[in-house]
Amino acid sequence: MPEAPDLIIRRGKVIDGSGRAAVAADVAIKGDRILAVGEVPQAKGADEIDASGHVVAPGFIDVHTHDDRLLLSAPDMTPKVSQGVTTVVVGNCGVSLAPLTLHGPPPPPLDLIGDQSWYKFARFADYLSALDRDPPAVNAACLVGHSTLRIGAMDRFDRPASSGEIAAMKGRLQEALDAGAIGLSTGLGYEPAEAAPTEEIVELAKLLKPAGAIHTTHMRDESDHVLKSLDESFDIGRQADVPVVISHHKTAGQANFGRSTESLAKIEQAMGHQALGLDAYPYSASSTILKPEWVSEARQVLIAWSKAAPEQAGRLLADVAADWNVPEAEAASRLQPAGAIYFSMDERDVRRILAFPHTMIGSDGLPHDSHPHPRLWGTFPRVLGHYSRDLGLFPLEEAVRKMTGLPARQFGLRDRGLVRPGYFADLAIFDPAAIIDRATFEHPMQPAAGVLGVFVNGKPVWSAGAATGSRVGRVLRREPNGAQ
Repeated sequence: MPEAPDLIIRRGKVIDGSGRAAVAADVAIKGDRILAVGEVPQAKGADEIDASGHVVAPGFIDVHTHDDRLLLSAPDMTPKVSQGVTTVVVGNCGVSLAPLTLHGPPPPPLDLIGDQSWYKFARFADYLSALDRDPPAVNAACLVGHSTLRIGAMDRFDRPASSGEIAAMKGRLQEALDAGAIGLSTGLGYEPAEAAPTEEIVELAKLLKPAGAIHTTHMRDESDHVLKSLDESFDIGRQADVPVVISHHKTAGQANFGRSTESLAKIEQAMGHQALGLDAYPYSASSTILKPEWVSEARQVLIAWSKAAPEQAGRLLADVAADWNVPEAEAASRLQPAGAIYFSMDERDVRRILAFPHTMIGSDGLPHDSHPHPRLWGTFPRVLGHYSRDLGLFPLEEAVRKMTGLPARQFGLRDRGLVRPGYFADLAIFDPAAIIDRATFEHPMQPAAGVLGVFVNGKPVWSAGAATGSRVGRVLRREPNGAQ
């Protein structure tokens, strides 16, 4: 070993993120990189950590987040580093903070990540520069939201964009790609984008291939018309010749329980002809804006936040409706604007989708809800502890691959996602016997158990059950060849 390491993590069980079996090994770190993996000799002046009995893994990559504002407003990123997350992908579901300036309340779902005071970045480069100047504890790879582009270019959203409006959106998207955005996201199930035809998305997505960028999509429908929406998503990828990631894949609504067998077969078949990926979270409840027309699809609905009645956050919609002596749909209307947690999926579908070999893990957490979904704090330990260890849904090595090596390859995150010499020292140390989520629907903001240490770019960001205050994350800009 030609260089002396700064830190040696001794006697850990290394799960390297590739899916290969764990090995007993030391991991040496120099600066922001992994120097060596194996039997590392003593090094004068190097700090040492004893990881006996614990797993040393790549830091987890949360491929589906709405942390755009959290990176700036709470840069310690405690909900994420407490789980072992070292990189977040932001700007999902068609919603990004930039490029957009607003002088009034943002329309749903843009209000999920901030009020108008946070929509202050006219250019995507301005947002990335703000992260450079005041870095968070984790790395960030940033998508441009299609709904954000629409709101910045159009006077109303209940129609297709005109050619001039598409040109304006393309100009802003190109600026974002030039600044280092990793791709374009869509949220076609939300009002700002519902009227956008497939052709509008294709026109924008055609800018992605020359940039080596990616398209992620909250599809137009994830319930009765889920298969048709998959076809549309595949078609956009084929016409634009770009990779597509299906966001938070599910088959929602009681009428669609069990249909993940159909949807996964369809995805797997399409993967034989084009570049596709998908992510999922390990819960049978979703969370987004509260829409009265969605209430009937769920077994029950929990209020996450309400501007009209903030005291109702954390309560079941049925209980609120009973107190007010009105139907649930009317109560939902009276709570607006609001967010909700919908118990609308079948646990067997959740397990089937998680076990699908190509599924990545994404939290889809909403950090600014007053009573958030527990996935914000619990996603990754829940996969490792509940689904892998306790239920045996897949081996621990496979669980780690789904949240490290697989997403790093899918999103082109160069030199990340594996424990290998020369790779960035983004690492998580956890106790495989103790790791578990502690966040619940009743008490959602609880750190997980069993995460012992987290390193970002070689520096500790979580230790002894607390954030260290180190803010060493970086913006992972897309490079011209498509890597970050």
